[in-house]
This record gives sequence, C-alpha cells and structure tokens, in this order.
Amino acid sequence: MPYRWSEQNTAILRIRTHLITEKDDPVDVIDKYTKAIAAPGDLVGIAESVVAIMQGRAIDPDAVKPGILARLLSRFAHPDSSVSAVRSMQMAIKEVGVPKIMAAALCALVGKILGIKGLFFRVAGPEVAQIDDSGGTMPPFERHIILGPKHPDRVARQVWKRTGLWTLILDVNDKGAVDILGSSLPLKPHQSEFIKHVLRSNPFGNDDQKTPLILIKFLKPGAGEIPGPV
Repeated sequence: MPYRWSEQNTAILRIRTHLITEKDDPVDVIDKYTKAIAAPGDLVGIAESVVAIMQGRAIDPDAVKPGILARLLSRFAHPDSSVSAVRSMQMAIKEVGVPKIMAAALCALVGKILGIKGLFFRVAGPEVAQIDDSGGTMPPFERHIILGPKHPDRVARQVWKRTGLWTLILDVNDKGAVDILGSSLPLKPHQSEFIKHVLRSNPFGNDDQKTPLILIKFLKPGAGEIPGPV
C-alpha cells in the first residue's frame, strides 16, 4: 500500500512538557511524553533549540567576551541575522574558527556587490546558521545564545531505537521557515516538502508555550506506515 503523506490525512498534536534543561535527555523526554499517545507510523518532532539546551549549548551572554573581530564583523551583518549581535558573532567564531568566518565575510562582501544574498551562512556553514540570538527561545532561556544541536541525525536515531517513532529535529519559526536538521530515517524530497508544508504555521511556538514536541499523526489506518531504518 503506497504511503499517503497528505495534509488532509494528517493531524498535528502539540505536546506540553515540563521545563526542559541541560539535566534532561532527548531520548528520555520524547519517550516519556509520547508513549501513551503515539501509534506506529506517527512522526515525532522536537524543536532544535530544546535539543541544544539538553546538550548544554545554551550560552549565558554574560559569559561571552567579544573580541575585536566579532565587534567589527557584527556591524556589517544583516540586522535580522543572529550574528548582528556581537556576542553571537563571537560564538560563531568559536564554533567554526577565524579562517572560516573571515572567508564567509569576504564572500558576503562579494555577494553584496553582485546582489547575491546568503553567502555568509553558506560559507560559514550550518553551525553558524543555526545560532539563535537572545530572545529566540522560551523563558528562562530567552537571554541565552542557543547554538545548534550537535549530531542531530544521531540523536534522532537514538530516539527511534527507544520509541520506534520516525523522529525529526526541526528548526521552525513564525515566518513560515522550516528546516529539518535531523531525521532518524532518510527523507525523500516529497516527504521533506510535506513536513515543511504542514509545519509552516509553527505549532511549537517560540515563547512560553512549553510545547517543544509535536506528533504528526496519519488519520487513515496504514497511511503513515514507514519502514525501519536501514
């Protein structure tokens, strides 16, 4: 029976949790909150910022001491980007190193001259693109700089091994942007597009909703069945 991934056949459940901190474990959290309501074939999604917090990657901005390079480069960053904040730029330098950041800044300058956007993050890489500046996540971490999660595919696969659920680590914002950072199974292009489409309204929320987990449930029996990892 072909898998029917369609919006009409789908329900999204938002799952409220306790306040998650670095003392929690992604596998334990997802198992605890889904085992009573999940069914075979469901997809479980977790917000990437919450995974990063559990990995100890929420950085107190007061602990970041910006250098001269961070102060200089942040002045030229797009004002809507996280690295326009000097402390976030300093963390970007720490994540990928000075040579890569300098190469990214040079490419961004060339891109600006040629009218090509986004070259800084293309060159700097996902580690920099995934940095959330202060105010980008829920209390009490709203002042923290949240780095991207480490090894998101590995984390998703660990959850699958415990729960049997296809697991996604997702970066979703209120502007309708959806990035799939980790998946316990390889996603086909049409599956990626389906997930991005149904999550464009950001069911997670970025404030104090405390709903960092979602279940994507398929309403018709068998319609969402998936094979195990290979």
